[in-house]
Amino acid sequence: MKKLFAIVTIILLLTLTACSSSTSKKENSSSKGDVVEINFFHRWPNEPRKSFYDQKVKEYMKAHPNVKIKVDSVLNDSYKEKIRVLVSNDDLPDIFTSWSDSFALNLVSSDRIMPLNDILSEDQEWSGKFIESQFAGFTFDDVKYGVPFTVDGKAFFYNKEIFKKHNIQVPKTYNEFIDVLDKLKAEGYETPLVEGLTNGWAISHYMGTIFQRVLDPEVMAKDYNEKTGEFTDPGYIKGLEIFKELTKYMGDVSTAIDHEAARNMFASGEAPIVYMQFAEIKMVEDQSKLDFGFFDFPAVEGGKGDPGALTGAPEGWMLSKNAPKEAIDFLKFLTSEETAREFTKTDGQLNAINGAVDEENTSPIRMEAFEIVSNATTTTPWFDNAVNIKIADIFMRGGQSLANGQMTPKEIMKEVQAEAKRLKK
Repeated sequence: MKKLFAIVTIILLLTLTACSSSTSKKENSSSKGDVVEINFFHRWPNEPRKSFYDQKVKEYMKAHPNVKIKVDSVLNDSYKEKIRVLVSNDDLPDIFTSWSDSFALNLVSSDRIMPLNDILSEDQEWSGKFIESQFAGFTFDDVKYGVPFTVDGKAFFYNKEIFKKHNIQVPKTYNEFIDVLDKLKAEGYETPLVEGLTNGWAISHYMGTIFQRVLDPEVMAKDYNEKTGEFTDPGYIKGLEIFKELTKYMGDVSTAIDHEAARNMFASGEAPIVYMQFAEIKMVEDQSKLDFGFFDFPAVEGGKGDPGALTGAPEGWMLSKNAPKEAIDFLKFLTSEETAREFTKTDGQLNAINGAVDEENTSPIRMEAFEIVSNATTTTPWFDNAVNIKIADIFMRGGQSLANGQMTPKEIMKEVQAEAKRLKK
């Protein structure tokens, strides 16, 4: 019996030792740091930005072996839709790109976005590098929920050689702009102004700028707030009529192509004018040796808006509320001055990091654009981010119907007003 008891005791001791050893190994493994997975989502599956971010991800993982970064990317409209689905399912990626203003606010309203005030204040060596004014579109109730990275603006790009050849001056007013388009048409340019009207966002950029030029700022402030919006001001009809007039100079081709095709037509010298973002300058430079310049959307006669305002807004990064601390560190890496300088040199787009844009990493015309962004009296956010997306969708679809002659400005505004009433309920 004693012998049996001794054998049982030995077995129990061995079992406890094994369990202790197993527990110890787990603790040691944990102390060394398990692999942390970060989900990284952006909207640039095209070049050169895709390769840039793929490389940055590799560099970061090499320097941080315990971090694995999973990357996903889709283009603009698909990106917006996917983010809406992810936030509604509480399945947001750890770090992702975001437009500012209403787009950012809609995400923040989900209560699934990480507030950044404490993170920014704790590391002022990093946070002090941002251009402070660019935080506005990511700040709600004095809380910052995103960091700006790119800065941008919208302007008419024009072919300097064509303007010089036909003795055409840059227009200062909308009526002068129409005269320029008429003259170009008379000189044989079937599409003096080109746009890819199959892209709703391109239409929204036009409409947002036109409404800003035409409407009283107080009217815009009231209507762009879904709790008070009515959209009954006659300025909206006038704005849609202006857009309709401009589509007459875009030709039938514009209703069948996307914005990239429109940009290519401009870069090849086929179309003299196109409405583009400064982020696209390098794309034109890389495609051709075209001598081009730009001018802001001209002042509209009788308009009540600030003619010196520039349509454009920063784009930046957000973190999901449950993102690991490693995602915060990765965010700092993506927005460091070193990464920002390399980004502008590689991609061509201007960034919101102080000291990261200069003559060494960008071209003279991009520096000119940077000065325009910096000196604008105010900036107006992209229209599809400034208003509720349901309102924006009606205007974007309506713009396509205007160009095709299938709807009138009054019919579009009737739909907008009905949706505005539903949103207030």
